[in-house]
Amino acid sequence: MADLALKELTLSHFRSHKTGRITCDGRPVAIYGANGSGKTNILEAVSLFSPGRGLRRASAEEMMRRPETLGWKITGVLQTGSRLHEIEIWSDKGAARQLKIDGKSAAQLELARLSRVLWLIPSMDRLWIEGADGRRRFLDRMALSFFPAHADATLTYEKAMRERNRLLKDQVRDAHWYGALESQMAQSGAAIHAHRVATLDFLTEAQARAETAFPTATLELVQSEGDLPQTEEDLRSALAESRFRDLAAGRSLVGPHRTDLYGVFETKGVPAKDCSTGEQKALLVSLILANARALSDQIGMPPILLLDEVSAHLDAGRLAALYDEIVGFGAQAWMTGTGPELFDALGDRAQYIEVRERDGISELHQIAD
Repeated sequence: MADLALKELTLSHFRSHKTGRITCDGRPVAIYGANGSGKTNILEAVSLFSPGRGLRRASAEEMMRRPETLGWKITGVLQTGSRLHEIEIWSDKGAARQLKIDGKSAAQLELARLSRVLWLIPSMDRLWIEGADGRRRFLDRMALSFFPAHADATLTYEKAMRERNRLLKDQVRDAHWYGALESQMAQSGAAIHAHRVATLDFLTEAQARAETAFPTATLELVQSEGDLPQTEEDLRSALAESRFRDLAAGRSLVGPHRTDLYGVFETKGVPAKDCSTGEQKALLVSLILANARALSDQIGMPPILLLDEVSAHLDAGRLAALYDEIVGFGAQAWMTGTGPELFDALGDRAQYIEVRERDGISELHQIAD
């Protein structure tokens, strides 16, 4: 059974769920039901047991059940090793999300001390063929799993960049106004870059030593144009030197916000963007599994995995191999699909929950073993 797992999950007025309760024993959780019944909403609730905005990057207001708009609450009993923690997460009428851990108010980053949650959702299936923004978010989410301080570095960098961009748009040319902002961007940007590089190293090592049915992805950070500043001093100098060009553009053209993640299907030598849909999905699964393995080495236990519509673009052989790896790895994986037959290869190695929708309300039916 998993060392890191949710033992209980309750939902109140969260998305399509008016009320709901799930009890778990650490095995993978297979959730099935018709499209639109509320399966992904359960995974989104579990994703909030880690720092950040959750798998949909939604605001607290968007998570409210309508038409009531009373606010929402999620509670859970989280097992971390031999300890149990009571977690309460809620929002009153769309206000900022609040958190209590074992009855005491806590900041979101405190969740990183207790749990790690990784996810793969259908919108990521187009990761390699859409814009660089999505690939940066994908990489930064993995970096955050290894380095909780990555969130603060990212927030600091983005805040300083917004203020610098405002100066650029207003055509402010006095260097005095830029110095402090560029120092903040350089310091936090260098930390972001270092975390990303270390994350790719962790993933590369984890893929190299894994016995898996999934292909290895060779990953590289690339800059949209020019060289990639790597140190704090390099980035500070690059920002200062780029002011004239940035003034013409009205925005910052240098820094980690311009980085892209380039992937290659290693055994074929084919860029990920040129692979088939099934190969692209297999590469993503491989990276999530590598992230989980590397993280398990670091924190001593596998993370919680969220795999939404996991069977999409995977053939039966690879799907069965994925289930075998999850079970062998000892992770609590929450997985969704439209029917129970998609989880046949799991057998009694998983718990099963059927989700039905009636009159706009999701209903949970936990299937007895």
